[in-house]
Amino acid sequence: MPGSLLALPARRPETGERAPRGTLPAVLVAVVVAGLTLSGLRPHDRTTWLLETVWVLVGLPLVVLTRRRFPLTNLLCCLLAAHALVLAVGGHYTYAQVPLGDWVRDALGLDRNPYDRFGHLMQGFVPAVLVRELLSRTSPLRGSRWLAPLTVCACLAFSAVFEMFEWAAAVIGGHAADDFLATQGDVWDTQWDMFCALIGATVSVLLLSRLHDRQLTALAKPRGR
Repeated sequence: MPGSLLALPARRPETGERAPRGTLPAVLVAVVVAGLTLSGLRPHDRTTWLLETVWVLVGLPLVVLTRRRFPLTNLLCCLLAAHALVLAVGGHYTYAQVPLGDWVRDALGLDRNPYDRFGHLMQGFVPAVLVRELLSRTSPLRGSRWLAPLTVCACLAFSAVFEMFEWAAAVIGGHAADDFLATQGDVWDTQWDMFCALIGATVSVLLLSRLHDRQLTALAKPRGR
């Protein structure tokens, strides 16, 4: 959940302070902190919980610390919060044992808990908006036909790096890393994970680009205009 710079918010002329962008980000931070706290209470495995939620533990403070220099769109804030909660739930139960996933598996007659697949769809869906926002605000790519494909490629690259991270965890931890890997006996799990991220990123770009562009334009405008 990182940030960068450009499209700075307006400053109040009388004080020089940047104008607030509403209370939604603060509410979302509170929700994520509450969810992360609850997920950390007696998780299935403490090491797995840490590995799954480290992105939230690092990203949340980064977003908060850079909120004035680089405020995010409400769309991105909502998606990041949703993704953080998905990670928190997966970290608490492990992805292969999330109760909701077990219910879906039994209801649909699946051969595995699908929460891991959902998590990897989110791994593409949410970072797509993050990457798109960073590229739109810090590079000449806004409005370019290259923005969409480069966004999807960046998300797929991140998914591949994450799979390497899982591979390293398996090499170092051996069977102790099984809960973190959540392969559930599928020899093609790595390929499925990256494919799900690819689908999530593509769908995100197709569905959310117009809404995202409107919010980017509104974010760049000084308040009162």
